[in-house]
Amino acid sequence: MPGRFFLTRSMSEIAQALNVPDKIATQTPRRNIQPGQEVIVLTSNGLGPMRWGMIPVGRVNARGRPVMETIINARSETVFDKTAFEGVGRAVVPVDGWYEWTGEKRRKTAWRIASADGKLLFFAAITDTWQAPGGLRVDQFAAVTCPPNNDLEPIHHRMGVLLNPGDVQTWLNGTEDEAKALTRPWPDGLLQIEEATDVDWSGP
Repeated sequence: MPGRFFLTRSMSEIAQALNVPDKIATQTPRRNIQPGQEVIVLTSNGLGPMRWGMIPVGRVNARGRPVMETIINARSETVFDKTAFEGVGRAVVPVDGWYEWTGEKRRKTAWRIASADGKLLFFAAITDTWQAPGGLRVDQFAAVTCPPNNDLEPIHHRMGVLLNPGDVQTWLNGTEDEAKALTRPWPDGLLQIEEATDVDWSGP
């Protein structure tokens, strides 16, 4: 959808994969990145931290009512059209993979999803800046989602929009029509899906 991310490789590897300068000294391995936490993302200005979850202060929906909830994921079908997303920027979230859950509340099964070839995955995202009380500036993002491919359909009714490395700059700097064309399910057979039984959900 994604529900949570994980990223364990070094910043130098991430920068090399994206062909951008490595301006971040260290990156602690993180196996449980939750909404509300900072995540390393790529924008037109390079790599940097952003809060996962957009607080759409001052935004309204199609009926003119304030959008109150924090937006973790944004639907690709409406992200370019909804008033609530007007004026947002674009970013790419490099991760090793993400987690989803199936089952009922107290019997949920966690699934770890990664690239079958072991390479980084690049999630399409939208960005905004929240001016918090006291003048604090919070750069924030939401992952963009689309219908699932056949691999993910048994697990979740949505999946994040994943980008080929060659499409990263198009998502960041292309026209709206060019970006829309990238919001499609990831091809079948390119993901590794396994039950995640070794994650400490209370830890980093």
